[in-house]
Formats: sequence, C-alpha cells, structure tokens
Amino acid sequence: MKSITLTLFLAFALNSFSQNTAHFCSGVKQMVNATAQNKLLSASQQIQASKYNIHYYFLNLNMTNNSTALSGTVEIHATASVNLDTAILELYQSLNVSSVLVDGASTSFVHSGNILYIPVNKLQSENFILSIDYAGTPPTSQNNPFGGGGMSNASSPSWGNTVTWSLSEPFMAYEWFPCKQDLKDKADSCAVWITVPLNCKAGSNGLLQQVVDLGNGKHRFEWKHKHPIAYYLISVAVAKYVEYNVYAHPVFSDSVLIQNYIYDNPQTLPYVKKDVDETADFLELFANLFGPYPFGNEKYGHCMAPISGGMEHQTMTTQGFFMNTLTAHELAHQWFGDHVTCSSWSNIWVSEGFASYAEDLMLEYLYPADRAPNMLNRHNNVMDSLGGSVWVKDSLNDESIFDSRLVYDKGAAIVHTLRFLMNDDAKFLSALKQIQFQYADSNASAMDLIQVFENVSGKSFTDFAEQWYYGEGYPTYGVRWNKDNANFYIEVNATVSKPSVTSVFTNDLELLFSRSTGTDTVMRFSIDGAQTQIAFPNTNNFTGVKKIDPRNWIINKEKPIVKDSTFTVTTAIKTPTLNDFEVYPNPTSGIVNLKMNTSGDYHFALLDMKGKVVQQGSFTSDTNFDISQFTQGMYLLQVTNSLSGNRSIKLIKH
Repeated sequence: MKSITLTLFLAFALNSFSQNTAHFCSGVKQMVNATAQNKLLSASQQIQASKYNIHYYFLNLNMTNNSTALSGTVEIHATASVNLDTAILELYQSLNVSSVLVDGASTSFVHSGNILYIPVNKLQSENFILSIDYAGTPPTSQNNPFGGGGMSNASSPSWGNTVTWSLSEPFMAYEWFPCKQDLKDKADSCAVWITVPLNCKAGSNGLLQQVVDLGNGKHRFEWKHKHPIAYYLISVAVAKYVEYNVYAHPVFSDSVLIQNYIYDNPQTLPYVKKDVDETADFLELFANLFGPYPFGNEKYGHCMAPISGGMEHQTMTTQGFFMNTLTAHELAHQWFGDHVTCSSWSNIWVSEGFASYAEDLMLEYLYPADRAPNMLNRHNNVMDSLGGSVWVKDSLNDESIFDSRLVYDKGAAIVHTLRFLMNDDAKFLSALKQIQFQYADSNASAMDLIQVFENVSGKSFTDFAEQWYYGEGYPTYGVRWNKDNANFYIEVNATVSKPSVTSVFTNDLELLFSRSTGTDTVMRFSIDGAQTQIAFPNTNNFTGVKKIDPRNWIINKEKPIVKDSTFTVTTAIKTPTLNDFEVYPNPTSGIVNLKMNTSGDYHFALLDMKGKVVQQGSFTSDTNFDISQFTQGMYLLQVTNSLSGNRSIKLIKH
C-alpha cells in the first residue's frame, strides 16, 4: 500500500514539476519562501558584523519530530578582526534568549527585531566565545512573510512519517539558531548535538560521535564535523528513522560511508534501497571527474523529509525521495556548493549550474540513452522565454536565486557549452579538479571559475562570459550551402532572441554533413557574427548539410537548411576543425579500433583519470590498440592533428 501511495505521490510531484519546468532542487528551495527576501542587516550592521570571524559553531538542542519548537544552547567561537566593542548575530525575534555568556561570564545583551547585540570589548586578533541560551518556535511563512521555513514540521503524504527538519538556504538559518549569515565567513568546523525522544533519530553534519541515553526517555545524538562549513549548510532532521548504510569505493582513496536515515516503515527501505545504493556509483564517478570526495574522512548520507526535492546539507543531504538525477545533483553539491561555495548569491551558478550539469555527466557515463533527451529538455525550457541571464541580478529574491529555467537549466547548458568551447575533455575535467583544489573550503565567483577554465585551456572565454553568463537570450541559426567539383560552401546566418542585451553570440558551431560514401560526418566551424561564410575543399564527398548543432552543445533554435545552387564564397578556403572519428567497441575489454573520417597525420594518446599517458601512437587514417592489460575504469582518448587541433572522448575499460 505504501509503495503504491509513494508511486502516486511521485507521479504527482513529477507531473507538477514538469508542468512548472522547475528543477526539484530549485522547487523545494523556492517553495520554502516565494516572497522577495530582504537582508536583515543594514549597511552599517553588515560592517559591524564583518569585524569578527567565526571559527566554530556548537549547537546543543532539544527537539522532537512532532513540533518545530526547540530549546538549547549555541556556542560560537570567533576572533575579532579589528577592535570590537559589539558582536552582531542574527536570530529571529520570537525566539527567547534567556542568557548570554562571553568567555564564560554572563553579560547583558539586546535582542531587537531579528538582531542580537552582544558587548564583547575585544582587541584586534583576540579570540572570544559566545554562549547563547534560547528557546521558542521558529516562524512559518504565515507569521514571517519574508521567510518561514528555516525549520519545518510535516508528515510524509506517502509514508505518514512525521519529521522536523531544517532548510536554511539562502537566508533562513537565523530562524532556528543564532548565526552570522555571511557566505564568506565559513566556520572551520561545527558540532551539532540533538536530544530527541528514544523512538527518534537525529541526523546532522559530519560523523556521529556517540548516542547518549540520558535515562529520561530521551537520547542525544552527538555529531561532529571537522571541515569548513557555510552557515546555511548546518542542518538537523528528526524522525522515526532506521539507519541503512552502504559504502562507496572511489579509485585512489579510502572507502566512503554513505549513512542513510530512512523512514522506519517496513515498506520504505525495500522501496528506496536500489535507488539509495546507486549513490555509491555516483560518488565513485564524481570522485573520478571532480577529484576526491571532499569529506571522505567523515561520510555522505541522506535524511528523509517530506520535501519535493533535496537540500545539499554538508555530508548529509535532506531528501524527499530518490531518483537518479536528484540524488546525483545533491551529491554533486558536496563539491560545487559545499566544498567550493559561491562568493555571493548572484554567483549561485558556482553551485547550482555545476550541480545541474553533474546530472548530465552522470547520465552520460551511467545512463547514456537518457543523456541527450535531458539536455534537449534543458534547452527547450530555457527557450520558453526570450531573455534572462544566469547571473542573478536580484540576489535578495529566492525566486531569482533558484530560478529553474535560468540558474539550473541554462546554468547547466552553458557549462556544457564551455566544455564544447574547450574542445578537450581532458582539459575540461582537469579544470573541474583544479577548481576543487584552488578554492577548497572557500568561496568562488563565476568569473573565478571561468578564469580556471581559461588557465587550463589557454583560451579566452571573455565572450562566453559576456554572452552566455551575463548576457541574455539565445541564437537562431540558418544555413545556406552549395558545392562544386572542388569545394563546399556554407553560409551560417544567426539572429538573437534578446538583441537589446546580447546582440551577437560568437562561438563554435557543429554541422552534420551527409556523404556520398561513408557515414554522416560532423564538422566544427567558428561563428563570428550575424553572417559567417566558409569555403573548404570537399575531400569528404559531402552531399549536403543535414543538421545544425546535432549534439546540442549550444542553446539555439533552427531556421531551414537551404541549398542554393547560385551561392558561392569568395573568401579564402578554410580548414575545418578536427571533430569526428569512430571508436569501437566502447566500452571494451581489450582491442580498441580508431578510425578517422579523413586521412592525415594523426597522433593518439590514452590517458588515465590522473592524466598520465598510458599508451600512444601515430597513424594516418585508422589504427587499433590493446588495453586488456589496464585496470578497469574510465580513460580519455585524445586524438591530435597539427592542422585541425585535437579532440578527446571517454573510453571505458570493462
């Protein structure tokens, strides 16, 4: 009965989200608060709050699964960055503060509105410890129109379990604990202790140190997280759970615990087990693509809660149900969002754009048949409207920050475009790893990430940033072509959907050609304006142009492809970019066949996931080589030609 109910609920949820073209992660965050969010602190208060840095949060809370009401103590360790008379914290006005200690001594305080003022009188570089005792019921959207949802309580419509859980992104941590809501002031570590009834479990960040039976019908879950963490990623979830653990085994690192708190209904775990188990596959894949799992010495995991998606709490995602793209998305946030956090909410692409593209990467490697339709759906969703940028102009508004069409779908699509412009998967993956190394446990802007891609590739992506990230709209391409006995002639005409903002898109574009002999062939051309004319020797026996952007690298619409027998190009003959070759079988357990569509002087190199060349060779049109002696896993096959550049594809060894 419960599995049928959940199926119906998920079908309803999927239908609802498809109608609204909202990503699950986007939807759950918007649904918490769909009202414009004003920052709590004035300009002068923000300056005051910036005068100290937080190192450690210790939350010691009393909670139940039946109510959002809580009580307890929050301890904050900090250092004055300048001479500091008063420390400012954010805490919702209805939460009652009973006492405040500074370095163990009771002190006066003022809790006015949503701001807590604490006199500390510290000199620059002096450390201090704040301890705040408080209690109350966090707000709802009804009594806090500018928030509500930092702490929620509800029952699962599918399983009936009642859960209390937090969701603080972007500005709602203050609704349940005193904090400083500054993305750049990451705490070095945190501890979260939650006392709950004996029939409940409580999930949070890091490793569970112990569960202490207090002898009064309650027990305390003591969690400790020893990595830097942004305020909004600290979390709690309380319910009647069962614990179900699996392990991931990434290459070149230790096994990683995946600790899952699943509703304690007898039917729930059997229903979700297969999907939960896949988390290990996803973690192993992302560790190969992005670099080691950032919190491998602790854990990853899930706490179930009745939400229509997920929230990437550091080391323990809160998730409503399990499906491959949602689970992959939230897991990818551990790299993009948690380990490397956006420097401002305007730069949420650093988090949501890359986590959304991680869904596509997961499909590419593990569900290849689903990959192309997924990206096509993203493109179509983006083009439902003419404009809109990935960069978030209104960073105080939840709907803008978590815009499904722009931040998630367009955000993922332009990462795909950036990969295409690099034209080298080895360098693309190297850039993803470099981001994790360069901005580990810190913050980055969109331009910081784009700079990494420039440094790794040696290319400029200024136009990409201006047109695709800050710019608005998309191009529409049409093609006119002709051929004679010697040459093939192409004219690509481009219009744009939002000319008042982005008047041109200058990027490479692929065209699919039919041939009189051999297979259809993809070739790549540089588009530099509203009209691009190209002539090249027709050595491949092309008979026509069949498709514009056949592999959906670019968000675009198409005009008709037209043959014009009167058309010719008088500009110089150009050499198209190396683009298409055949590799088979792939995956393989031994022999690899490599065949080029045109003859030339080629070199191939096979690289492992560390970037080490394990095999290489030269050839003119086709070759084969044996990889049976290599370990199972993913490799990158790079083919190079001195005239037309290089291209890399993944090769899987069984």
